[in-house]
Amino acid sequence: MNKPADIFCKIENGIAVVLVALLAVLPLILKFLQEGIAVPVIDADLAQVNLVFLIACVAGVITWRADKHLGLASLSDNAPEKVKRVLLIIRSVAVSAVLTALFFSAFSQLFSMFSFSEKVWGIPLMVVFAFLPLAYLCMLVMVCCVKGYRVPAVIGIILGLYISAGPIYGVLYYLFGLEPVGFLTVLSDSWMAFSRVAVAPLIILMVILAFLGVPLFIAISGVAYIAFSQGGGYVEMLANEAYLIWTDKSIAAIPLFTIAGYILSQGTAGKRLVEICKSTFGWFRGGAVVAAVIVTTFFTTFTGVSGVTILALGSLLTIVLTGSGYKKENAQSLVTASGALGLLFPPSVAIIMYGTTNYFSVDVFDLFRGALIPGILLAVSMMVMGIVLDKISQRPKFSLKNIGISVRDGFFELLMPVLICITYFSGFFTLLECASFAVVYAFVLETAIRRNFTFRKALSVVAESIPVSGGVLFILGAARGLSYFLVDANIPYILSDFISTMVTSKYVFLILLNLVLIVVGCLMDIYSAILIVSPLIIPIAETFGLSPVHTGIIFLMNMQLGFLTPPVGLDLFIASYTFNMPVIKVAKGILPFLLVQFIVLMIVTYVPWFTEVLL
Repeated sequence: MNKPADIFCKIENGIAVVLVALLAVLPLILKFLQEGIAVPVIDADLAQVNLVFLIACVAGVITWRADKHLGLASLSDNAPEKVKRVLLIIRSVAVSAVLTALFFSAFSQLFSMFSFSEKVWGIPLMVVFAFLPLAYLCMLVMVCCVKGYRVPAVIGIILGLYISAGPIYGVLYYLFGLEPVGFLTVLSDSWMAFSRVAVAPLIILMVILAFLGVPLFIAISGVAYIAFSQGGGYVEMLANEAYLIWTDKSIAAIPLFTIAGYILSQGTAGKRLVEICKSTFGWFRGGAVVAAVIVTTFFTTFTGVSGVTILALGSLLTIVLTGSGYKKENAQSLVTASGALGLLFPPSVAIIMYGTTNYFSVDVFDLFRGALIPGILLAVSMMVMGIVLDKISQRPKFSLKNIGISVRDGFFELLMPVLICITYFSGFFTLLECASFAVVYAFVLETAIRRNFTFRKALSVVAESIPVSGGVLFILGAARGLSYFLVDANIPYILSDFISTMVTSKYVFLILLNLVLIVVGCLMDIYSAILIVSPLIIPIAETFGLSPVHTGIIFLMNMQLGFLTPPVGLDLFIASYTFNMPVIKVAKGILPFLLVQFIVLMIVTYVPWFTEVLL
């Protein structure tokens, strides 16, 4: 790397670390001011979530620079050199075209999203939102700087200008008040007409490009852009939806938990927790697995987001399991497969949201009771899988003395999850405040108490974690845009109408329901799916004699299974980041666990007793 580029990278990393550090301490400072000494802070929540938006944009650029934006396994890697060269050229054209389109759609949305008078702590929200088109532009510049592929990148930009004619007109209108320019109107109309005719092949092309190594968020954004274009050209909604999901307070916890996990995994926390698990659970077969499943389930229960569990605990639990004698691949697969189990246990945010969304049909307390046995079945099934995989012949003997020593040595590491759980369940901390506390606690623990690394080294660890956050957040932003189109095009209603008119058998309906919901779980975040899809399913299910509680548990189980379903389950990509492993390898590793969970799902689906016996 040349010297100017190196300086630019350091500045970029420095900005990101400062923003992350600010996000880590701001929620705690605001809580102290507002609740500790009763000093009101105007727009406190708005400031925090917009800070997350800034972090997402900067992290996305850093992730691109580090070439860590997640994609499916590239089929071009093992191709002959000449074929590989052609495929890389096609990739360069496609990526630059989509980035150009995203830049202009976000730039156009900038002027309609906020007025300049809308501010948070004196900073115009327009300035904050401007970081999104700037992020796309930075990525596009980096694509154009790749030696040997500059010509394809320029061709892609030209193609991107063509498909961006509509947003370009919007930019010119907002900046200069220009009326529709003839050639831009012609270009925009021709692109929309072409996209309507060729929507299917264009979407198939984007899917193929995903398998050729195009970053996943580019492929998803490309599909969404094509879909919006053929439906009327409202492509600016992609930027709008990215902003909305990145300024969701539950999403704000993702970068913070990621950082806390990175800090702990780089220090001695893993070693100390390994000793605790060995002494406490290692004396019986599968003991470490039982502990790991309980921890992941419990953590997801109070965070409400399975991906956060994998990010925050994945590295640590892998160290614990491998330290207990498990193969690394099995350990990572178990943690990934167990990441969403907590969605079925109280006080799951997903269950609360499902109940409040459908409060005329089902009671939240009934849902908690109905989900308890299916949740236990899933957790036990993962424990059994782990016990089966436990081939360790020598185990430590049970010793209260060793347990006491290991707990003493790892007291502060053990105290962290205990404090997080107590503060969250008691209502003292929100999820964002818990994540903020986790970062501060981990930082102080590793630098001041354990002294595993210096303050400067700790900051470099934070910088290393940023590409993980950037990759996950950009995938979430792209998926949110695609989800919006599915709703806007009434796809859920079309599916429900098809099912209600074409299906007469209860058992056929249950099969179709499971298949559709697994697909929904792959494509939509669970909260969007609850708001959009669940109200459509309940009345149809009732016509087949299914109780609302039974339908709700089937819905939630399918959502958590969809997170793990190849090739686009979100937890697969989060695990790929966390464990630095190709998505295909992650998917292959969890297949046995996925199969067992699917069997449990089928049992719960066709035997209502499991969801209704406690009612």
